[in-house]
Amino acid sequence: MNRIDACFKQLRERKLSALVPYFTAGDPHPDTTVPMMHAMVEAGADIIELGVPFSDPMADGPVIQRASERALLHHVSLKRVFEFVRAFRMTDSTTPVILMGYLNPVEVMGYASFAAQAAAAGVDGVLTVDLPPEEGAEFVAALDRHQIAPIFLIAPTTPPARIKIICSFARGFVYYVSLKGVTGAANLDILAVTEKLKQIRAASSLPVGVGFGIRDAQTAASVAAVADAVVVGSAVVKQIEEHGAAGAVNAVAKLLREMRAAMDFGRLG
Repeated sequence: MNRIDACFKQLRERKLSALVPYFTAGDPHPDTTVPMMHAMVEAGADIIELGVPFSDPMADGPVIQRASERALLHHVSLKRVFEFVRAFRMTDSTTPVILMGYLNPVEVMGYASFAAQAAAAGVDGVLTVDLPPEEGAEFVAALDRHQIAPIFLIAPTTPPARIKIICSFARGFVYYVSLKGVTGAANLDILAVTEKLKQIRAASSLPVGVGFGIRDAQTAASVAAVADAVVVGSAVVKQIEEHGAAGAVNAVAKLLREMRAAMDFGRLG
């Protein structure tokens, strides 16, 4: 069983939602990446979404764009990201790791080679923002051969017919982007999110994660009440940007502990 499937099974039995923090590999410094991953797990993260630095992250807002720029200054490549995951796996064999990024570095490496190297490093899922599922059959097949879950996005504007198509390609979980726009934009409407999740669940039995617009513990708890996973990106990366290499790990851990406590209290309290 893929680690993602096992994670959601355990959380479902406990009636809890997954906390899925995102940060860009190599930000604020390559030496902090693996310690950051471990600190996230200790603070209550269930799944880690690790960003692959890219020069043109068109789905991301300014906060995460700057994170990619900082990582690229340290020459953090896709192969270096695999090294981070491999180092993380030396002492954590259970926490799922999802790579989030863009298609260009994957195509340069080649689908088969990418999937093999990702699996060898200990990657469990891959989200390529700019790969439409209708054009992803070859990539999905390469991931399937190594039991790596392809994660796809559904937007507020995605119609029911296309939701069915996306869900037919998805594994692990479906990622609902709760806002129109880039990461870190606007405030989410929890009622609108709830209605969209009904449409998604009508098309798939996979868990549904919600990301974009989750800024603090209160928002995380609100989303956890209706979703199977809460994905937190810009709020985490903002802490990294503000505290730098010296304080980022502790600052992010504090934020995640607050979110985890609020999420669990909302579901169990």
